[in-house]
Amino acid sequence: MAKTIFEELGGKYERKDDYLIPYLTVPAEEEQPIGIWGQRHLNYLKQYRKVTYTNLLTSGKINTYLADIDRQAQERFKRLIEDMKQAQSITEQLKAENALEWTGRLNNIRAYAREIVEKEVIYA
Repeated sequence: MAKTIFEELGGKYERKDDYLIPYLTVPAEEEQPIGIWGQRHLNYLKQYRKVTYTNLLTSGKINTYLADIDRQAQERFKRLIEDMKQAQSITEQLKAENALEWTGRLNNIRAYAREIVEKEVIYA
């Protein structure tokens, strides 16, 4: 019997009753922690970029990819917050003088930075 293309490429079959089922495995990948940004991007891929998600999953690179996205998003988020704090003169002195105003302004900055990161990194 002639070999199939799958067998010529090194694939193997396993017999289940009367059927030959391709024996497929995903390459091993180093486990890396994925934070909230990586999880959001994963949900985005699953919902809107199914081909990209499937390609990353079957190539065994999804964990590395998501960890990298998470790292990029976290760095961008921190950088944006620091830049906006400086631009709006939100200092430790303001925190000491009026903690309520400082908290409100910092929360506004965080919300705006989160929107930017989601648009530029997570949903791009």
